[in-house]
Amino acid sequence: MQQIAMLGGGFIGRFYAESLQGQRSRDKVVAIYARREETAQQFAADYGCTFQSTDMEAVIAHPDVTMVCIALPNNLHAPAVELCAKHKKNVVCTKPLGRTAAEALHMMQLVEEAGIFGGYLEDLCYSPKFLKALDTVKNGALGRILWAKSRETHPGPHSNWFWDKEQAGGGCMLDLGCHCVEIARNFIGKDIRPVEVMCWAATQVKPIDAEDHAIALVKYENGAIGQFEVSWTFRGGMDLRDEVMGTEGTIWINNFLRTGFEMFTTGKASDYVAEKAESNAGWLFPVGDEVNDLGYNHMFTDMFSACEAGREPAETFYDGYVVNAILDAAYKSAETKQWEPVQLPVWRGQEGVEQASNLVDYDADHYLIKEEMTHYGKKKLILKEKATGQIIEREVS
Repeated sequence: MQQIAMLGGGFIGRFYAESLQGQRSRDKVVAIYARREETAQQFAADYGCTFQSTDMEAVIAHPDVTMVCIALPNNLHAPAVELCAKHKKNVVCTKPLGRTAAEALHMMQLVEEAGIFGGYLEDLCYSPKFLKALDTVKNGALGRILWAKSRETHPGPHSNWFWDKEQAGGGCMLDLGCHCVEIARNFIGKDIRPVEVMCWAATQVKPIDAEDHAIALVKYENGAIGQFEVSWTFRGGMDLRDEVMGTEGTIWINNFLRTGFEMFTTGKASDYVAEKAESNAGWLFPVGDEVNDLGYNHMFTDMFSACEAGREPAETFYDGYVVNAILDAAYKSAETKQWEPVQLPVWRGQEGVEQASNLVDYDADHYLIKEEMTHYGKKKLILKEKATGQIIEREVS
């Protein structure tokens, strides 16, 4: 059983609390820190917390607390982790881990030096559809992974601090791209080094200093490509989609917006439909169980079970640091308009991975390019002659 101090009583803190006191059933949020007294009081009343305060250190240091859950603005993640390290309290932190790779690395090192548990709350790497897809990929159903694409777009976040570049550290790329980068890393292989990034980013609609729309390519050492598309300007709700392509197959995942649940209403029944929904009338696309479908239940089950078993969770502070490093390169690329290297002073994956050969033997004299069945009943082969390099075709009855 974990007795949790929740740092932050806003939108994400409440999402976390719904899951924490649901899936495993034995965990309890016992303390709440919020920057405003009224927020702390309301959260404590709603979730049965026995201790509330606007003093972060007092909440973290409370003797009943065994686990700290950080659900704060990005600029407060590092100070919170510093206090967790000081008081030797296990900690899990919402995404992104830091505003920059340097900040994330500092947090990772604090946790490791203090000898405490650190988990990275990357919920979309725990959604049921993602977990099933990842298991399929790891079992080899798609062959060698060539390309992993993730998209998250919606009309923009809920709280004012997201829109402040200094507090948030960036715009939609840091807020949403962190999900997308880690999803692609999982499919490609988290032990494969990300090498360089090419990114376009712009402020197209919102009157803010940070970007509200971005697209990037992440090149990996084994030749695979990760791709992300993120936006705070998308109209129509929240669009969460992943695509994975390998030498032997393809996976398409639609996590939100098109879930198989569609309804029409005049809007008289309910004010809330789903996260980031822009309307409560007309044709709507509700989500059966948001907390579960967005991965929160599986995420906290893994985090707390890992802590109690003395093992690492699927998503660690190290993973959060690598994600921040990739996004640092993306921000630099958006400025220079060039491929920018991913700077990873601490790398714990494979070294010197070479790109796999794309040559497939057909016979002793030919490589196979393509094989297909024609509509007139013959098999067509596209081959490359090994000796000359000439491309030929054959038909086989």
